[in-house]
Amino acid sequence: MNLKSSLIWTGSLRAVTRSLLILKTLILARILTPAQFGIFGIASLALGFLETVTETGVNVILIQEKKNISHYINTGWVVSIVRGFLISLIIIGISPLITIFFDSSESLFSLRLISLIPIIRGFINPAVVSYQKNLKFNSEFKFRGSLVFFEVLTTVLFGLVLRSEIAFVLGMIVASLLEVVLSFATISLRPKLEFNFKKLKILMFLGKWITFAKIFDYLFSHGDDIVVGKLLGVYPLGIYQQAYKISTLPITEISETFQKVTFPLYSKMVTQNISVKRIYFKTIITTSLIVIPFGIILYLFPKEIVILLLGKNWLEVIPVLQVLAIFGVIKTIANSSFPLLLAFKRQDLVMALTLIGILGLGFTIYPLVSIYGLVGVGISTIIGSLVMIPPAFYWINRYIND
Repeated sequence: MNLKSSLIWTGSLRAVTRSLLILKTLILARILTPAQFGIFGIASLALGFLETVTETGVNVILIQEKKNISHYINTGWVVSIVRGFLISLIIIGISPLITIFFDSSESLFSLRLISLIPIIRGFINPAVVSYQKNLKFNSEFKFRGSLVFFEVLTTVLFGLVLRSEIAFVLGMIVASLLEVVLSFATISLRPKLEFNFKKLKILMFLGKWITFAKIFDYLFSHGDDIVVGKLLGVYPLGIYQQAYKISTLPITEISETFQKVTFPLYSKMVTQNISVKRIYFKTIITTSLIVIPFGIILYLFPKEIVILLLGKNWLEVIPVLQVLAIFGVIKTIANSSFPLLLAFKRQDLVMALTLIGILGLGFTIYPLVSIYGLVGVGISTIIGSLVMIPPAFYWINRYIND
């Protein structure tokens, strides 16, 4: 499958996925309150953080791997299962502390319920990565599209019946169960409960930089959520997270579509010693020409967009949305280097770039939120993305001109 076909299928998947998620938000924002969104936000932050800090990087390694991925999937699957149970136990154990940290006793049940998800996800067939590795994005469209459809459907139904933030968690549980079933039903390569310590060492060695990069990326992407939840409370957290989703959703979806397609493509080109310079610049120019107009639209018409998607009860989202629209464009440009650096197996540089972004965010977020509130948080994310761009282009320039 060539680049054009890959982009069409991946872009279609992203468009369908995000359209369904927008529909879910459009319905649930009129049923649930910002505080309820914030309560779920706390539970999802805990799950996301623990999944990130225990990330093995297996999927990236399997895409980079020149040999058949069957050499690693058995060990990778066992590690995934153990990891799932570990995450679940940790969430259950620290959930009371999380509620104290965020001063949100209401989130305790959501935290305990969400602990089921990593156990279920641990059993997903690791061979699902073969869709991306072999550029079979048409098959991935059917696979991922089905999962999102059923998650949105069940979440909305639970929301209409329960009128509670628990609907989000129940929808995730249903989607996770379905993903396990489909990962075995649709893929012929299936793992066995076999463990090879030597292969684990290889996976851990190759994946260590990916793990660190994922941790730093999580802190950069969600550190603002943690600060908002801690300093301002669950209601502002619900407002901020919806502003973040709306403002970055179309922009990041476009950029992530390009990243998902170009990473395996770059990897194949690097393996075959083919120059990636031309296709890299073509990709970044095309991405910029698409995302910048989206950013401008979000900045100029925030009120109309908020009323359309969330309703009149969410007008507090507007000023934050405008700032985060700028952030979405800048982040896209900063992150455009990641797929190419990963193709050259420079996970350490991806980690370093993300760390630079965290430092930019970390040094500015507290004083800015103290002065400007939620808008200050958005300004801090812009600064964090801006400081990543110079070193990113410096390292990219070194590789594409060698």
